[in-house]
Amino acid sequence: MSKSITDGKDFKLGLFSPNCSSGLAVTRIPERWSGSWEDNLRLARLADEAGIDFLLPIARWIGYGGETNFHEGVLDPTVFAAGLLAHTRRISVFATIHTAFNHPVVVAKQLATVDAIGQGRAGINIVAGWNQPEYEAFGVELPEGHDERYALAQEWWDVIRKIWTTPGRFDHEGTYYQLRNVEGLPKPHDGVLPVLNAGSSEQGRDFAARNADFAFTIVGGPEDGEAIAHRIHATARERYSRQVGAFTLSHVVCRPTRREAEDYLHYYADENADWNAVDNLMRLQGMHAQSFTPEMLRENRARFAAGHGSCPLIGTPDEVADRIEQFHRAGFGGMTLAFVDYVSELEYFAQEVLPRLEAKGIRAPR
Repeated sequence: MSKSITDGKDFKLGLFSPNCSSGLAVTRIPERWSGSWEDNLRLARLADEAGIDFLLPIARWIGYGGETNFHEGVLDPTVFAAGLLAHTRRISVFATIHTAFNHPVVVAKQLATVDAIGQGRAGINIVAGWNQPEYEAFGVELPEGHDERYALAQEWWDVIRKIWTTPGRFDHEGTYYQLRNVEGLPKPHDGVLPVLNAGSSEQGRDFAARNADFAFTIVGGPEDGEAIAHRIHATARERYSRQVGAFTLSHVVCRPTRREAEDYLHYYADENADWNAVDNLMRLQGMHAQSFTPEMLRENRARFAAGHGSCPLIGTPDEVADRIEQFHRAGFGGMTLAFVDYVSELEYFAQEVLPRLEAKGIRAPR
């Protein structure tokens, strides 16, 4: 992967969930994001030219119901990464992999191949799993607690890392995998891919502190996020003698005036929200994930409609840039962005917000 993604020099920006129909916006508007290959190819080329640091697709197999069946169409993230790395020059692309549904020997081979296509620009986003209906679709039992899910994820990742770093063959005798004569070529470009771990439970953040380059975690905003980022840094340093960056996620509505931004937010995420899909999503999050506290789930229904519960960046270019700066000051090393229309809105963001972030000194000119 381009070393710029892990150099720690400035605040990293990525695009989250563009491989999904409707992105993060649970809306009924007809112009919602298609998630098609053609639109993603346009977006990746634009992001590459604009200086966005990475793309982060998500893995999803069934939709959330409602009028739109939110996330009914999702491009596979590993294939997505391979295709877009072949069409770009600088941007990094993470592949999101659910440990419960993907054998580690297969994943090691797939991602080494993806990294070869991107000449060192691939990464892995490890997800331990949470969505009960998807486990049912695979005919797999959802483990009762987070502890077991992350125990499996740890062994899964240990196998992959060993494949990438071990010459010749080896055996593995573990709790979840018993493997004989394992070998793996090619190896990734730089030995082991950069790792992002998407988890907001205590177990998830501990897994990230132990294994990841970046902990990707949901927060309410920079105010509560500061303590969370510092705790991630401290856990990695004190428990595992490592340095780990903290990323969070946002949805963006940036317009020339505050009124225009708020009006558009109201249009897509209030007047035209797919509330049945929102409630299905929130119910599943509350039942099977620990990414959101019960209070967040109760209070932030509108935020789920606007951007899957992520942090809002709403307002003028100055206001959006100021808010991003607050996340930087709170100890975050980067964040993801999501838009209703990724292409046209990223064009405006790149023209108006990126220069402001460079002027603040939190991003180097690309």
